Amino acid sequence: MAKKVVATLKTGSGKDFVKVIKFSKSEKNGAYSFKESIVHHDHVKDYFSKK
Repeated sequence: MAKKVVATLKTGSGKDFVKVIKFSKSEKNGAYSFKESIVHHDHVKDYFSKK
């Protein structure tokens, strides 16, 4: 199923979107957590500036 999503993003207006991975460290136990999203390439800096 992931191949279909990647193929869809490479055509038409899908080229304007990028997959971003953000990670953060938990203050409670020190473990890292990862969050993946698909964001429009104009809003990448906004995505990473949010907490």
